[in-house]
Amino acid sequence: MTTATPRSAPADAHDVIRVRGARENNLRGISLDIPKRRLTVFTGVSGSGKSSLVFGTIAAESQRMINETYSSFIQGFMASLARPDVDDLQGLTTAIIVDQERMGANVRSTVGTVTDANAYLRTLFSTLAEPHVGGPGAYSFNVPSVTAAGAMTVQKGAKTIAEKTSFSRVGGMCPRCEGMGHISDVDLAELYDESLSLDEGPFTIPNYAAGGWYVKIFASSGFFPSDKPIASFTTRQLHDFLYKEPTKVKIDGVNMTYEGLIPKIQKSILSKDRDALQPHVRAFVDRAVKFVTCPECEGTRLAEHARTSRIDGVSIADVTAWQITDLATWVEGLRERHLGPTVSPLLTNLAALLSSFVTIGLGYLSLDRPSGTLSGGESQRTKMIRHLGSALTDVTYVFDEPTIGLHPHDIATMNQLLLALRDKGNTVLVVEHKPETIAIADHAVDLGPRAGSHGGELQYEGDVAGLRASDTLTGRHLDRRVTLKEQTRESTGALAIRGADQHNLRDVDVDIPLGVLTVITGVAGSGKSSLVHGSLPRDVEVTVVDQGAIRGSRRSNPATYTGLLEPIRKAFAKANGVKPALFSNNSEGACPVCKGAGVIFTELGFMETVSTPCEECEGRRFQAAVLEYRLGTANIADVLEMSVEEALEHFTTEGSAVPAAAKLLRHMDEVGLGYLTIGQPMTTLSGGERQRLKLATHMGDTGGILVLDEPTTGLHLADVGNLLTLLDRLVDSGKTVIVIEHHQAVMAHADHLIDLGPGAGVDGGQVVFEGTPAQLVAEASSLTATHLRQYVGA
Repeated sequence: MTTATPRSAPADAHDVIRVRGARENNLRGISLDIPKRRLTVFTGVSGSGKSSLVFGTIAAESQRMINETYSSFIQGFMASLARPDVDDLQGLTTAIIVDQERMGANVRSTVGTVTDANAYLRTLFSTLAEPHVGGPGAYSFNVPSVTAAGAMTVQKGAKTIAEKTSFSRVGGMCPRCEGMGHISDVDLAELYDESLSLDEGPFTIPNYAAGGWYVKIFASSGFFPSDKPIASFTTRQLHDFLYKEPTKVKIDGVNMTYEGLIPKIQKSILSKDRDALQPHVRAFVDRAVKFVTCPECEGTRLAEHARTSRIDGVSIADVTAWQITDLATWVEGLRERHLGPTVSPLLTNLAALLSSFVTIGLGYLSLDRPSGTLSGGESQRTKMIRHLGSALTDVTYVFDEPTIGLHPHDIATMNQLLLALRDKGNTVLVVEHKPETIAIADHAVDLGPRAGSHGGELQYEGDVAGLRASDTLTGRHLDRRVTLKEQTRESTGALAIRGADQHNLRDVDVDIPLGVLTVITGVAGSGKSSLVHGSLPRDVEVTVVDQGAIRGSRRSNPATYTGLLEPIRKAFAKANGVKPALFSNNSEGACPVCKGAGVIFTELGFMETVSTPCEECEGRRFQAAVLEYRLGTANIADVLEMSVEEALEHFTTEGSAVPAAAKLLRHMDEVGLGYLTIGQPMTTLSGGERQRLKLATHMGDTGGILVLDEPTTGLHLADVGNLLTLLDRLVDSGKTVIVIEHHQAVMAHADHLIDLGPGAGVDGGQVVFEGTPAQLVAEASSLTATHLRQYVGA
């Protein structure tokens, strides 16, 4: 465990962030002094109020006050921030939030584009590469090459004459795939039935129903017969049907634009983010479209001139595909050649940036890695890179569980980075559960005692030694360790993986035992996710429970996602003799003013749209008449404001019992979400909460294979034991449970361990151990074995 000499708290009142009467969310009027230029860790169970204090109060007020310094015009382009519910905040400095939210899944965004790395490389190649093809934009797959011609009028004496003019801009975008790296190959048989005519409704595309407007445009275009089967079209007619360029046509006396079916669905469906599509449209895309590597650029996204312009025989496409550790070595080689005063500073800055990637444990990535594929932990560490070399001092850095996704071996490095930020004169606030990081703090703030309405109170404030000695839930569990499992289960079979070579895997052969708890371990980037998510046999049905976003509108909440609201609506309807639709804020029961949203959105022209609670329903989302109907002592709005624990008690009480709802609520409580409000927006849930909510929906399933990706994320030390009990229950119910995990307590509790490594990226991708936890501790020499041995005291 990494330790550090804590700095004493400052004596001067001006050297603290003073919080008085914080009541944001479940906080109960908390007052405390947080020392500046120190590292303060915030602990407590999930839902105890840590984020409400650190992010919702301190960081939020800092950002709000900074925004108020800008002009009204500038503020119009910023999000409107309400003042946190707190009596007084003093001593705030500029807050920089480094959270675990995954980076946007924009298809044009890569690790290189979200940092300065690609910008440095484009400038480097525009300076040194041969043949010279233009400025930095010539090497960017997001900049198209544009050539335009036209005419301009020029006054020459008494004459006005027209002169031809042209301009060009050299970009690096591949013209075939438009910088995407892939093109779509559409299966025509999945678009329509060629034995039918247009009048008979041949389309199998969503929203292309017979009689619909889309179909009418095709049938009335006049480019092909509408009463004959598509199979009978001539070559010209079929081309016009599928590929004709946009052309003006008149349909029913109205001027319309007709274009072929393929470009039409390319624009209306295929150009959109797949995950943002409606489920039935997404299913159509998966069925009808295959994305293949662009044959023009071979997936590099770059035009030919960018691919063939090289430094020492390598192109910018080559170097962005390298592992960052290898790229760093190449850049260092260029630096040693002293290529002149223009290039030298550029190479120095690029080398420092790449070194930060390696230092922070991301040297196994490549710059062409899509940013949307990064895990929450990788995203947070990538965001952190921009701050490592910052010249800023006396700012407040706010981290949300920076150890997420880190192997114990890498946590020590993260700790040193946090301390380095502190030592530059910054205030570092860290929400954390891992004892290794709690141990290095100068100051600790523990919230609780439990979650939700049972939390929000200050349990302890002081140094870590005092926290360890305290009788708080955190203090009691800080040094508690799980012992190695003495009796492991016998497998009922095996899931064979053969020749796995996705990403960095090196032709891996491994058997995952069935009917037991298997834990996949290894440092970040060793190949764990590639093995489990990318290499399992395709004919095996696997349920994956990860921390990814749950798609849905801003009206989505835990009650709607889990299906909990359905039996509740029916029970309300039966008890009151009315229709179930009345108890839906998306249907007949919705408030007529806000349409069931609970808020009114006001457009203010160029300024930010403002949302205010609906005055009609006072934010409760339902018509007043609907709220007169009750089930037991509560109306439907009361129910949606209950926590899982409160709702469970309500729906198991005589007079308001709903067994189907109680069953789902019990599963949510069992996965540690008892504090969650069942009607709160899904957008407010953390990654760990989303994962546990997904898990709750599968708790009633029997048998099958269940994959969990780092389920300890966001869990307090006291809750890890509850998770282990839950995993045992899942296996004992007949499931095969496969867990990707770094937490030593989960490793120690496994029936079977598969350790990947020995390192990350090109240094990983091999199975370095298979067996029981006891065998790993006794026999192996891997990084995982070393840290598990330390954890169990062997």
